[in-house]
Amino acid sequence: MTSDRPQTCQERSSATTPPTVDSARWYRDDSQTLRPNQSCSTAWALFGIVLALVYYSGEVGHCMSEKTEETPKHTNHLIEETSPYLLQHAHNPVDWYPWEKEALEKAQSEDKPIFLSIGYSACHWCHVMEHESFENEAIAEFLNEHFVCIKVDREERPDLDEIYMTATQMISGSGGWPMTVFLTPDLKPFYAGTYFPPDARYGRPGFTQILTALADAYENRREEVLRNAENVTRTIQGYLAADASSATLSEKIISDSVESMKNRFDPVYGGFGGAPKFPHTMDLMLLMRHYQETGDDESLRMTTESLDKMARGGMYDQLGGGFHRYSVDAEWLIPHFEKMLYDNALLARTYLEGFQLTGNKQFEVVGREILDYVVREMQSSEGGYFSSTDADSEGEEGKFFVWTPQEIQEILGDKDARIFCEFYDVREGGNFEHGTSALSIPKATPEVAEGLGMSVEEVNEVINRSQPKLLEVRAQRIAPGLDDKVLVDWNGLMISAMAFGGFVLEEPRYIDSAQQAAEALLAHQWNGDRLLHTRRNGKSHLEGMLSDYANLAYGLIDLFLATQESKWLESALEIHKKMVDLFWDSEEGGFFNTLDEQADLIIRTKSGTDNAVPSGNSIATLNAIRLSSMTGDLDLEKQAEKTLLAFGESLKKQAMAYPMMLNALHYFERGGEELLIVSAEEQGFGSFVQPLRTTFAPRLVWMDVTDERIGKLNPLAADRKAVDGKPTGYLCRNRACQSPTTDPMDILKEIK
Repeated sequence: MTSDRPQTCQERSSATTPPTVDSARWYRDDSQTLRPNQSCSTAWALFGIVLALVYYSGEVGHCMSEKTEETPKHTNHLIEETSPYLLQHAHNPVDWYPWEKEALEKAQSEDKPIFLSIGYSACHWCHVMEHESFENEAIAEFLNEHFVCIKVDREERPDLDEIYMTATQMISGSGGWPMTVFLTPDLKPFYAGTYFPPDARYGRPGFTQILTALADAYENRREEVLRNAENVTRTIQGYLAADASSATLSEKIISDSVESMKNRFDPVYGGFGGAPKFPHTMDLMLLMRHYQETGDDESLRMTTESLDKMARGGMYDQLGGGFHRYSVDAEWLIPHFEKMLYDNALLARTYLEGFQLTGNKQFEVVGREILDYVVREMQSSEGGYFSSTDADSEGEEGKFFVWTPQEIQEILGDKDARIFCEFYDVREGGNFEHGTSALSIPKATPEVAEGLGMSVEEVNEVINRSQPKLLEVRAQRIAPGLDDKVLVDWNGLMISAMAFGGFVLEEPRYIDSAQQAAEALLAHQWNGDRLLHTRRNGKSHLEGMLSDYANLAYGLIDLFLATQESKWLESALEIHKKMVDLFWDSEEGGFFNTLDEQADLIIRTKSGTDNAVPSGNSIATLNAIRLSSMTGDLDLEKQAEKTLLAFGESLKKQAMAYPMMLNALHYFERGGEELLIVSAEEQGFGSFVQPLRTTFAPRLVWMDVTDERIGKLNPLAADRKAVDGKPTGYLCRNRACQSPTTDPMDILKEIK
């Protein structure tokens, strides 16, 4: 493992300006880090106190961490869980509990602090900390004696992850996974960090020292610990609770945000910021909408250069399709090799929107390859989509994906290997670890061809026949671990991308895939009243959160647009209505992230910031606007406006933290467009939507009102008739429709 790689599994956060928290000011950067300014803060004062305790008690900690004999087999309370991440720890000597009533009551009755460890299956440094510390008998014995140990899969409980990640950032100044948090029995955090080595190294205190110091502090300095826990909790509540806003909405927020993006844009490699580098898909979506609206060439250039450079880099799986999670460098060359469902959902849609906007065929190819990868490797037999694949295989990060020139030569022979290695920049010594290379395309094909003395066609022919051969060999390697749980919210994003891709590319396979996933979720994780967040091995459980309801409705809307089957729109409306019943803030607008009835959270959050995935409030706002267009329901439009206003002050101050919310604001301010089609004949509907496949029209929805069930959903559909017996389109805005036309190209000219 190279020493300059981040020692946490990081997540992109897009906030760029600091919220005010008591006397301290903080900002988030792209490595999920909260940094303090020069002023003092409760959190940093606590951090210093604990560090002093660590080094004061360091000698004891060092003795405790000495290795014992081989750890025997153990079974703890995680053995009945379904999460692959939790099951990975079910035989640790640490007496892990899941986050459940039994564990929380145990902490209260025994008056012990809680050691909370949060991670996820694909997280490399989570595996490292497990091997180094959680499989260590001496460390486990100390943990079991002094703490109640709880292990949480952040993908199952994003609500807990949000709260305690905020605490981790405020206390330590940085965040990531594994997340290491120490709580009082009433769930208030008093110390936190990320990865800790068993003994001091990497500039980090040792985990054994941390444990000794904290156990001592809780036993002998209880009043100080409880006071600091109260202070940290109040700070979290102030940061995560939504404040009432008297803001007004303005599209100037969007233009100001675009100017901020221009300042952060990397003119050499595309994307935003430096290493580690994340895709920023929602920012790119906003830039495309801004370009369409204003003709700002710089917005278009930032988008196309970012999409091009990402697709050429090693962050993109050049053989199998799909993107790894992020690049550890600014060049998009070496990725953190895990693949996440949500990343690929957002990237597929972004590339296909880029194709619609520019006509760039390479963007179409990348979008298609992402969806092919998901259908091939990430869809369950039931229909739902799996969550992620690991970064590691055979104990080494990236081993499954990287190559040496010798391996390629053995597979392809000398001549083709020379061309393949030149094209994908595979060299002696490699660009990764142990002399291996992640495949990338640093040169354009004409440049490669010229250097080899070949034609572009000859180079392409070699690449096209070589890729399947290497993919076949790669498939025989030991694959990274698969996290095969099905999460409603991530599935909703992929259903949206798959349905959108099926429509844009006119590919029935993708629409079939989206329908299978939607049917599976509605059958197994929705009972007509509540959604269950996660499913694995035939078991669905955990109450759904705002993002589950919002994202599933989002996917169902796109599935309706792709198929014109009314059942998908009806289901979207049903789930959206239930979401309003369960999560709507009737006093200040917007949606809470969790149910009111949940007693195991120290705060009921209401957030709109978009991180690696869009916030539930952002997607819920987009849904309300689109559903209002489709049904004419003005209450839905007012709901969207109230949600935007609830975050209006934050949008003004920290616009970069809300890219998907800004996309919703753009939609709301510009207004939606509805295309009502009277097909009049079997192929009539298709003739009108065909031009839309390659047209960038993010504020347009379309409905075949010849279908009586669809026509009943939109009052504008009443009495729409075909002209001269021909397929006829009505373009509507602001609850009024233009004159009918039988020429689909007339519609394209009018779309704004």
